[in-house]
Amino acid sequence: MSVSANISVEAPIENQIQEIAYDGTEIYQLPPTLSEHLAKCAAKIDFSKTANDIDLVQQSIKKEDEKRSAEDESKESAAHFQSSLWPWDSVRNKLKEAYTEVCVLSDVLSIAKEKRFMVLDPIPQDPPEVKPMVQVYARKKALASAANILLTGAERLKTAHSEQGGGGNRSTSDFHIELLKLRRNWRLKKVSNTIIGDLSYRTAGSRFMHPGMFEVTKAEEEDNSEETPAAGVPGAAVGAVPGPKTNCALRVNVPTELQGVAFIKVITKKDEGDLCTATFNMFGMKQLCQPAKPTWQQTLEFAQNVLFCKELFNQLAREAVQLQAPIPHVVVGNQIRATLLPGIQLIISLYHSTSSDTNSSPEQIKDHDHILEHSLHQLLREFHHKNIHHPFPHPASAPLGPSKKRTLAGPSAFDRYELLEMTKSQTLLEQIIAQAQHIFIRRRAEYVLDTLARDVKDPLITSHWNAMNSPTMSCVKINITSHGYDANLRTSLVIHVKERSLKCICRDGRIMHMSYEMQELRDLILTQISQHQIVCLQNLAKCMAWQILSNSSNLGIGSVEPLGNANSCVLASPNSDRLIAVQWRCDPQIAVKVYIAQSPGKDFFPGSLVQGRHWEHLGGHFKEVRFDKMEGKNFHNKMEFLMASLMSQS
Repeated sequence: MSVSANISVEAPIENQIQEIAYDGTEIYQLPPTLSEHLAKCAAKIDFSKTANDIDLVQQSIKKEDEKRSAEDESKESAAHFQSSLWPWDSVRNKLKEAYTEVCVLSDVLSIAKEKRFMVLDPIPQDPPEVKPMVQVYARKKALASAANILLTGAERLKTAHSEQGGGGNRSTSDFHIELLKLRRNWRLKKVSNTIIGDLSYRTAGSRFMHPGMFEVTKAEEEDNSEETPAAGVPGAAVGAVPGPKTNCALRVNVPTELQGVAFIKVITKKDEGDLCTATFNMFGMKQLCQPAKPTWQQTLEFAQNVLFCKELFNQLAREAVQLQAPIPHVVVGNQIRATLLPGIQLIISLYHSTSSDTNSSPEQIKDHDHILEHSLHQLLREFHHKNIHHPFPHPASAPLGPSKKRTLAGPSAFDRYELLEMTKSQTLLEQIIAQAQHIFIRRRAEYVLDTLARDVKDPLITSHWNAMNSPTMSCVKINITSHGYDANLRTSLVIHVKERSLKCICRDGRIMHMSYEMQELRDLILTQISQHQIVCLQNLAKCMAWQILSNSSNLGIGSVEPLGNANSCVLASPNSDRLIAVQWRCDPQIAVKVYIAQSPGKDFFPGSLVQGRHWEHLGGHFKEVRFDKMEGKNFHNKMEFLMASLMSQS
């Protein structure tokens, strides 16, 4: 009797070994997924076996098409006079077929994307046969090629070092060393095998349209051996005195408009005389002359100086045309003329010379203003700094909004006037004009104070100018004292010298505003001198027990002067038998008059109309004292002697 049993045949559990490590670890290949297994089975199908079936189907389709074409021809012969219903029928059919194919492709892509029915994974290939010796030989070959490259580079370095130490041709090595030095201080980039540098200030916020590009090339050997400057180097003049021989392997070619020497000269002129001058360039007055054979560093520095001066002058000229001044500014060629005060002009000139044989340096300036020169040097740099350093907070990429001060306008409750003041800003030309006006007024104020201190011997006038001043305002403190009587009285006043006006602050708190006319300052100082003398005399009289009967700072006696006034005071002795009257005029010529009177009067004669001896105690007639003949160092010393002598006679 036969017994049947079901036997199941299964694949071995172990997978194919993919790699065996050096320590004996075996790495197995992972079993394929269902999609990989399906794709592998589909790859084994031979589609060439169904070619006959496909031919039979195509033949049947052709027969059906022939039948249809025959029927169509019969219909056309029956109704040959009827044309096609729509001439674009064939185009529509083709578009319909294309639309159908696109829809099918879309469905296939959607199914593949959802990964529910079809997975478009790559078919895993059988792992290639690993041959360890082949890999060893390949690695040895790669290491040999890398070692060959390193040895070749080392040989080149040794050759270059030996040539440099032995005094051979060092043009290549020198060129790279010089190029390294050039790259440390200047911006360079390589454009189509050409090294191009940039001299402009665009990274600093400049808006000047000049490119400021220069070219860096390797100097030829014959250029290094020649003593004359190379062609294309600025400052190459025919017949120039040859300088010391320099082996420079680098040559810099700058544009023609940036070659030579440039500087800006500012002159404050009244009529035909120069009141104040200043010469400006990037390096100061001592580097205004270019050498006959400059190095590449000097060439670039002079080119950048030309660019800087041209940018500053261009900005000033543009502002001079746009500003609406009471007296319009004039821009003619390389010169800008602006009116500071009536009869005083500010002239800004740009000087640019492209040849070194001409004397491009300015003449020796006797009255050079270093403050104006420093201000000119800083104005454009501050303009560049403001263009790239905006006050925080500000967005990183969006357009800049209002400043920090304007953002606080709402919480601070600013009014319309304060908002308008925040929007105002001075241009470069306005700042230069303001500083020039201040310099002119300050010089005139210094001259007036020095002249008064020289001419007026009594009292003493000392001026102390503050060292820490702003470019448009200076401060001077004036002390008026009498020699030997400093503790008695010291008159102090402070004067603020601004752009077009003066402001005086007295010791008692009074504030007086004056214009730029220096005659007003002179009258003010003379008035303060007369008041000081009278007040100091009163303090001296109090110390000597004399009585002050009257005091007037505007005495209406004597001849009427166009300028100045008169101060006076009347003093009485302790016994009231002696009187002193002092008159001090503060006109352009200081005049002091002193009168004395005594009682009882010697010329009193009683009569029928005047009865009684008490009338003789009234003050008698005043007699003038020859004050200039009296002994004493100054006015107060003479008055002290006079009061002492009158008290001894009483």
